[in-house]
Amino acid sequence: MRYATPNSHLTVILVTCALLAIGWLTVPDPRFLVVLCLLPLGALFVVNQTFWLVSLFVVFSFFRIHEAIPSLYNLRIPLLLSLGSLAALGWHMLISQQLKPFWHPVLTWMSAFWLLVIVGIVFAANRGIAIEYFKNIYWKIMVMSLAICWLVNTVSSLKKISILIMFAGLLIAGVAISNSVNGIGLVEGTRVTIGRDFGSMLGDPNDLSLVLMFPLAFSLSLSMTRSLGFVRVLGIICSIAALIAVIATQSRGGLLGCVAVLGMLGLKHIRSKALLISIGVVAALALFAVAGISDRQSGGAAEEGLDASAMGRLYAWEAAFKMALERPISGVGLDNFYVNYFYYSPHWDGLNHAVHSTWFGVLAETGFLGLIIFIGFIVCLLKTCRKSIALIDATPEAFSPYIHATTYAVFSGIVGTIVSGTFLTQGFNWPIYILAALTVACHRVIQSDSQNKNHARKPFQENSSI
Repeated sequence: MRYATPNSHLTVILVTCALLAIGWLTVPDPRFLVVLCLLPLGALFVVNQTFWLVSLFVVFSFFRIHEAIPSLYNLRIPLLLSLGSLAALGWHMLISQQLKPFWHPVLTWMSAFWLLVIVGIVFAANRGIAIEYFKNIYWKIMVMSLAICWLVNTVSSLKKISILIMFAGLLIAGVAISNSVNGIGLVEGTRVTIGRDFGSMLGDPNDLSLVLMFPLAFSLSLSMTRSLGFVRVLGIICSIAALIAVIATQSRGGLLGCVAVLGMLGLKHIRSKALLISIGVVAALALFAVAGISDRQSGGAAEEGLDASAMGRLYAWEAAFKMALERPISGVGLDNFYVNYFYYSPHWDGLNHAVHSTWFGVLAETGFLGLIIFIGFIVCLLKTCRKSIALIDATPEAFSPYIHATTYAVFSGIVGTIVSGTFLTQGFNWPIYILAALTVACHRVIQSDSQNKNHARKPFQENSSI
């Protein structure tokens, strides 16, 4: 995405000359002088490459690439990308005014939920933990979600971000498969993780399966869409790698999410609902068998009745409900479930536990009001996806195959998130917000293309009627 103008290039040249003169007169170290002269060129790059800065920041922050590849960890790449992204967004919104914000009902629901989360921080049971999570993670999610909505405004940008997500997923899947084969960072002896030794988010197999499920929706959709050439081959490779990696995590929530993604994409190609349901059941049983869920130390076949993993979730969900009963409007506050588990759980085994459910997590940390708004947000997302698909299906040949692929990928990703959300905590993490932003972006691009094509047809229709 290019925003620079001849005037901006002239400004950069003049600023470079001024810095060169100042440095020549006042700076004794020539290396610092070189840095001064390169700053305007760096600023020009930031201004011209806003889309890539934002996209790469989201990819690094969500996929934790710098943690999957430890040699990148000390380079502070997410920090540098965040500084560049914020500077570029500020420039294009406030100064050049090239970035045109717009609004959508999805953003209304999302903003209402954000507002409730911010209010909840003030009344949090442990305000310090809530502020820390907001400062380190959540505000970035808020800003970058809006940035994706407004920056991804063409077919080309949809294509770029879809392929970028697919490649990031392939990278993480490759590292997970390598760790599984080499026995690195395994939990319970069999469940693969990434970066567990230094506390990475991917060190939890459930969170890793969630991260892998997200690009799986895009790679599968790209591989199932015609007229994409070699991209379809890459999609098949990424899909196979992501499925193998999810299986290696032995996460029931992740596997259910994958089945949901496959089922939603299957609706596009299989008209018989009975056949699709039969295939889905067989696929689910096959995935669970291949994943070796019954061999898990927790939640395996060796445990009688409800296994320890399932009972732990039930205790956590009961604790979440009690938190909401005591604080129905604001909940216990952002990221506060874990530290408050002891006070609300009916069963204490000496350890605090995560909630392991998107719905109960939102309920506990934002109260009943927050859960209602969150569900409204999800419903609005699904309706928007359905509208986008209806517009595409009305005249499928009129739209780029990348619009087809991205729209179906986002829809299946949302459904997969809803299904896996029963067992995975996703309410305050990146996936649902990235999907929401791409839902709005897809709908905007589809509407724009439809209007442009209708305008293009009008002169011909009027002439033919004369």
